[in-house]
Amino acid sequence: MTRKQLISLCLKLNNVYEDYPFNKRQSNLLWTTIRHKQNKKIFALIFERDDKLYINLKCEPQYVDEIRELKADVFPGFHMNKRHWNTVMVNGDVSEKELTKMIEHSYRLTL
Repeated sequence: MTRKQLISLCLKLNNVYEDYPFNKRQSNLLWTTIRHKQNKKIFALIFERDDKLYINLKCEPQYVDEIRELKADVFPGFHMNKRHWNTVMVNGDVSEKELTKMIEHSYRLTL
């Protein structure tokens, strides 16, 4: 999956938009955020690091550790609250179906 495909996957959800609030590159990272139109809350942050594609997604605290233990490519949220956010390495051991469910979960939590 490419960055563009990942953004398109997130944009399939209702009443959301793509944003670039950090218009200056920070630490050589370009951040794409996906937000709710109504409340402007971010539910997905997409970035590339070391030639790998990642997405930060919100998660209920009771599931955070379980998901990280089950999937080698799910980590504590990069630059985020580690109790509420996970970073997922895209194209790793998380299938597209699982990733879609994680995106939808983050979407619902921030709605």
